[in-house]
Amino acid sequence: MNRSFAESTARERVQHLFDADSFQEILGPGARMVSPHLALLGVPSSFDDGVVVGRARLGGQAVLVAAQEGAFMGGGVGEVHGAKLVGLFQRALTEKPAAVVVLAESGGVRLHEANAGLIAVSEVMRALLDVRAVGIPVLMLIGGANGCFGGMGLIARCADGVVMSDIGRLSMSGPEVIESSYGVEEFDARDRALVWRTTGGKHRYLTGDCDVLVDDDIDAFRAAALAALPCHRTLTLEAMEQEHALLADRLVRFGECTDGAQVWQALGIANPLAVPELDARGVRALQTHESEVPA
Repeated sequence: MNRSFAESTARERVQHLFDADSFQEILGPGARMVSPHLALLGVPSSFDDGVVVGRARLGGQAVLVAAQEGAFMGGGVGEVHGAKLVGLFQRALTEKPAAVVVLAESGGVRLHEANAGLIAVSEVMRALLDVRAVGIPVLMLIGGANGCFGGMGLIARCADGVVMSDIGRLSMSGPEVIESSYGVEEFDARDRALVWRTTGGKHRYLTGDCDVLVDDDIDAFRAAALAALPCHRTLTLEAMEQEHALLADRLVRFGECTDGAQVWQALGIANPLAVPELDARGVRALQTHESEVPA
């Protein structure tokens, strides 16, 4: 029976995505590693500060795991939350796992701890790149209801591989942030179709920001993670320059587009308005020319 990734909690995702009974939590709720800031503001805390970290096995291979809990402050990154992520990546340098797998669901830095959260994001990025530099791949799995925005969106794009469902969303600024900063004329955050064809998994897959697109099913995420385990991409200056060249080319090709559908049309998709109707397999086939877009 299919189990929705989006509707599962962080702990349910860890339980069902990795090998049975293999997960060993580090700094679990019993450790009482709570935020030092939230109580001062009269905000309830969580005993894991919204992120589960530990060891597990994936297809028999040892991995380190982090899973953000979107139900607690939207998965927002604060001081302790970020420190747990940094510590996990630093542990990878010693334990040398087959990969570090992050089940990302976050609205970005939590405003209650803005400065601490921003510092934490930069520290996580540095720790992640240190792990990649020694040859350990980092995989990001994105399919939660809160998406992957703000600082976590930047962290996700520092990884070796990104797996998303069409329900997942990935971006730097969230729709509400854009609307509040530039007005509803620039971006209507209530237009859910616009939101998903701008930040959703299908759009990110078609534009190359997501490596694998899967259905909203934990088993599908597990299969994609297993297939991606050997996917380390060497960190070199040449590779970074190639990535920057791709981004520059994107501005040239899509700079005048005002909607995701226009981007899809510029990619050569004959009927871009049909893309939202396609499931994950249909979009993959569309990009690899295995089938035609339905009329």
